[in-house]
Amino acid sequence: MNPYRLIHSIRMSTFLAYSISNLSKGQNSMLERFKNSPIPTWVNVFLVIVVLLMTVQVFWNYFDHQYLLDAGITIEGDPDKNVLYTTAGRLVAMIGASIFVLITQNPAQHAVVWFMSILREGQEMFIDPLFPYANSPAAPIADFGMHVVILALEIAAFVIVYRLARQESKGAPKGAAA
Repeated sequence: MNPYRLIHSIRMSTFLAYSISNLSKGQNSMLERFKNSPIPTWVNVFLVIVVLLMTVQVFWNYFDHQYLLDAGITIEGDPDKNVLYTTAGRLVAMIGASIFVLITQNPAQHAVVWFMSILREGQEMFIDPLFPYANSPAAPIADFGMHVVILALEIAAFVIVYRLARQESKGAPKGAAA
């Protein structure tokens, strides 16, 4: 074996081992952060589910135009693609903010993300049943009902994290950032 390749292989193996050990340390600290977080577990789990649902929507808007065509959405040119990509970009921003608050576990930041999610879901609650997809798996009234349940959970999560944020801000010394 070429000595250069051997040295390179050893360096890469060392780098990978170091990276994996740091990754596992990061995972342990993340798990510890979740365990010690004032945010209830169900709120974090529900936010992960919301992120996954938004990720599917991003995939459809960026990459799976056939799914959108099958749903009855027309994509006839650049203006339509502009709307799709802008929608996907806004969802990516919400996903990024959601992942950020999952990492920080800051109740005030959680409240902002849930507030945005409530506004988004509240609009979808009326838009989806009024203008259903051609391949919608549920009748409009069932779709409305599902959105009501999701919205109720989002409102409950918002109320919980908002109360936690207020408690934290009351406990903070004067002049300290909340």
